[in-house]
Amino acid sequence: MQLQFLGATGTVTGSKYLLRHEGTTLLVDCGLFQGFKQLRLRNWAPMPVPASSIDAIVLTHAHIDHSGYVPSLVRQGFEGKVHCSQATFDLCRILLPDSGHLQEEEAEYANRHGFSKHKPALPLYSRDDAVRCLKQFAPQRFHAPWSPAAGLQATLAPSGHMLGSAFVRVDNGQRSILFSGDIGRPNDLVLKAPEQVPGADYAVVESTYGDRLHEASDPLLKLGEVINRTAARGGVVVIPAFAVGRAQILMYCIHLLKRRGTIHQLPVYLDSPMATDATRIYHAHRDEHRLSPEECEAMCHAATVVNKPEDSRALSARRGPMVIIAASGMATGGRVVHHLKAFAQDRRNTILFAGYQAGGTRGAAILRGAESVRIHGVEVPIRAEVAALDNLSAHADAGEILQWLRGFDTAPKQTFVTHGEPAAADAMRSRIEHELGWPCRVPDYLETVDLA
Repeated sequence: MQLQFLGATGTVTGSKYLLRHEGTTLLVDCGLFQGFKQLRLRNWAPMPVPASSIDAIVLTHAHIDHSGYVPSLVRQGFEGKVHCSQATFDLCRILLPDSGHLQEEEAEYANRHGFSKHKPALPLYSRDDAVRCLKQFAPQRFHAPWSPAAGLQATLAPSGHMLGSAFVRVDNGQRSILFSGDIGRPNDLVLKAPEQVPGADYAVVESTYGDRLHEASDPLLKLGEVINRTAARGGVVVIPAFAVGRAQILMYCIHLLKRRGTIHQLPVYLDSPMATDATRIYHAHRDEHRLSPEECEAMCHAATVVNKPEDSRALSARRGPMVIIAASGMATGGRVVHHLKAFAQDRRNTILFAGYQAGGTRGAAILRGAESVRIHGVEVPIRAEVAALDNLSAHADAGEILQWLRGFDTAPKQTFVTHGEPAAADAMRSRIEHELGWPCRVPDYLETVDLA
């Protein structure tokens, strides 16, 4: 069995791992690269292997950096099945068409305003491409082994990162490999804790927060303080958040803050056409989260959902106090970009980040203290307050990852650390080697290793 790293090396995005076994080729994750331009250009380059040579795909979860390249791979000739959990499929039915739609929308906007270097600007794939690829999805049950490709058996176990997220274990009868995908947190407000798994002969482990620990402070307290402080100035709190996952936990937190009387009864908007569908999925998969049906309903009604583009534009023209939650989570595109353009220049306002910001994204630049960011070909000054809620992250921190690894029955023969910026990945490698005593390394992009 051979493993090749086609993404998530030196970066937290573009997750793709190619397994080869006796003529069979399996791709674990199929994500888009995000952030720095040299990474994003990989989305447009042909795959290092022909798409038609891949027999099947297994997805760990639905986030675009793990699933968003599937429509492009299908366009290139991939004809196999895309295996994942049922909730991941349900979310991909929302996220992938939306990804295609956003790319079409952004290409059209660039062409209309003439700020793209490409004539004309084109989407990587369209909404129709994304809808077509969904026909190739084949949902699987947790803990029920199946054969995604000849000679290989796979099993999914809940990883607690988002609805449907899974640890993927692949076995060829002689050796096994475990892919962590993104590891959730043991005490998440909404999602259940990651399941402890027995391990495997080899492990591929994420390291998004591999060099740090989350704050021990109460995220509700900090969120309430930011909202109240901004409202007192008459300002707007703009929160870039992934439309599925972070948006829901933020709404649940706001519901709790309002119920406790911690924050004023100011308007809260969820600017996302996907919100209603996402909420339905939370109801359909109650076994994967901690909320009761009543709490799900309360979460939904914590914000006014903005569906129509014209209503979103009208929101950008309003003034505070109010809270706007909008995608994308790293401010790389979507409706939040228009809100940043409208509100980032006013000192009364606040830009609040509630998740990881990958290097090269607008979110990372703003969080780092950039005086301005480029939006639609124009430099937009950042005068608003900038704040972060790291302890609302859906990713396990370094200590939580190590605690999960300690639960393995036996040590892997080799552990590969991926899905992290270089400093985070190397810090995780060092802690695994020194604290667990396991052989561990950080692989390079396109590197191939024999799992003998």
